[in-house]
Amino acid sequence: MTRGSRRTGLSRRSFVTGALGTGAALGAGATLAGCSDTSPTPVAAARFLPFEGAHQTGISAMPIPEQGLIASFNVLSRDRAGLAATLAELTDEIRGLMAGKPPEVRDPAFPPVDSGILGEKPPPDNLSVVVGVGASLFDHRFGLADRKPRELETMPFLANDRLDPKLSHGDLSIILEAGHTDTLQFALRQLMRRTRSHLVLRWMIDGYARGIGAGPVSEAATPRNLLGFKDGTSNLDVEDDALMDRHVWVGPGDGEPEWAVGGSYQAVRIIRMFVEFWDRTQLAEQEAIFGRRKVSGAPIGMTGEFDDPNYAEDPHGERIKLNAHIRLANPRTAESERNRILRRGFSYSRGFDGAGRLDQGLAFVSYQRSLEDGFLAVQRRLKGEPLEEYILPVGGGFFFTLPGVTGPDRFLGDQLVG
Repeated sequence: MTRGSRRTGLSRRSFVTGALGTGAALGAGATLAGCSDTSPTPVAAARFLPFEGAHQTGISAMPIPEQGLIASFNVLSRDRAGLAATLAELTDEIRGLMAGKPPEVRDPAFPPVDSGILGEKPPPDNLSVVVGVGASLFDHRFGLADRKPRELETMPFLANDRLDPKLSHGDLSIILEAGHTDTLQFALRQLMRRTRSHLVLRWMIDGYARGIGAGPVSEAATPRNLLGFKDGTSNLDVEDDALMDRHVWVGPGDGEPEWAVGGSYQAVRIIRMFVEFWDRTQLAEQEAIFGRRKVSGAPIGMTGEFDDPNYAEDPHGERIKLNAHIRLANPRTAESERNRILRRGFSYSRGFDGAGRLDQGLAFVSYQRSLEDGFLAVQRRLKGEPLEEYILPVGGGFFFTLPGVTGPDRFLGDQLVG
């Protein structure tokens, strides 16, 4: 809060206490927009995305579709063979969904093989499905403890967190993206139908992204978060292979298990935004908290959204405060270059809580070669930032996204369980 300013109405403490004490329906998210990671690109024609590749397609496919859904599952399989069968079934279903495979025609005396909500032939809709594994999958059940990625852990409580166990963690994460909500619902139901004996839903959230992309952008394309600020201006360029290898994909020399090469650490955060509280905050204070102008997205003191904030000429924070969100998240130093992450999240709105307050926020998703050098390093810098007064992380989890499938006889995670 800007020194000397006055505020009337609820304090942040009373607002949070009231929201959590009246049955708030909370959704999924993380480090906020403007945090220098989420860039939009022009909308492309709907198509079927390729499934096979060294990496899972949905991590880097552009543009990011307008609808997203995150689902976390617990695995019911009793042994490694059962887990392998589950991953094989999941892969087969994802392959068909991403290719738009028409549903099988079946004797009407039996239940149909799909919900029918997309008709007799699913249309192209930029559908992608990304599968990750949580730390809990490496417990005693499947004998995989010695194969756990070295940085994978159950997401701890971080600064300002109030994690709800019912909205956190899980054995598997499945993230779906598509142009329309019915495509997401169709895909989710098909995946759950195919794996109903082995996977049970733990938590989920869906939302929208307005075509957010990554890489080269235009001012007209950059979306805004639910606090009204442009959400990310310097996300990684997914078309730059060297950049992706440096910051996103686990490499053969990283000290990770051999099966993990080509995968990526995934951080999912459910961040509720106290939007009514924010809407009663002075514009000058809002801009100081982010370090950007609200309308243009330009760093304070600059004219264009993509102008370099030039922190070197403002060492004492007279123009952009030293604790401004963009300055903490991305100090733009040689040392902080290694902390860059690929963001691919979306906004959510889940109605309102028992006190009549809007339940809105950010479903944050980031991918990084190292959790320690990526997401966690950024979070440490953001600890205690003024923006904490207006947001509350309430769920999510850490996962490791499996390497891609490189042939028709392969399945996601086959080297992990083989």
